[in-house]
Amino acid sequence: MTYYTATELRQQAGSLTASAAQSELSRLSKSATGNYDVFLSHSFSDALLILGLKRTLEADGLTVYVDWLEDPQLDRRSVNATTAAHLREQMKRCKSLVYATSQNASTSRWMPWELGFFDGTHGPEKVAICPITTGTGTYTGEEYLGLYKTLEKVRDAGVLRPFVVRQSGRQAERLGSFAAGRGTYVGLS
Repeated sequence: MTYYTATELRQQAGSLTASAAQSELSRLSKSATGNYDVFLSHSFSDALLILGLKRTLEADGLTVYVDWLEDPQLDRRSVNATTAAHLREQMKRCKSLVYATSQNASTSRWMPWELGFFDGTHGPEKVAICPITTGTGTYTGEEYLGLYKTLEKVRDAGVLRPFVVRQSGRQAERLGSFAAGRGTYVGLS
């Protein structure tokens, strides 16, 4: 397994500060009324890492929804019915969910709820966990995250590229196939 590291996601984002990363993400984002390939569930504390991950996903041709950029009017500090209703509508417009779990994820009030809602409405095959490691290559997350596929770097024609990996049978799927729900897997050696 080759997970994404915080260091390489920072490098992918470039030499931006967290506030510059937020500005860059805002500039790159689609209108909040559009449809997206990916709903990127993450901790707001990981803004710079999320820019790198968003760029990685977009480099594979996907459109990515980041809630605090698309809908800055929402108050994520407070879990309330209005914010939940709005996020439900936005998740319905997304084809898949990537759950970017990091050291900061455990403090997020929204991430577990987003994962549960998305799984319940779209099904577990439309969810991928993206462990962001600190460089050791190991990942220890919440036990329930093991129910889902993972976003990993897989060698493809000599180059490491992002794939969604199903642990049973160690099969990988290109991001476009995953987001579209095609389920076109290739075996891993």
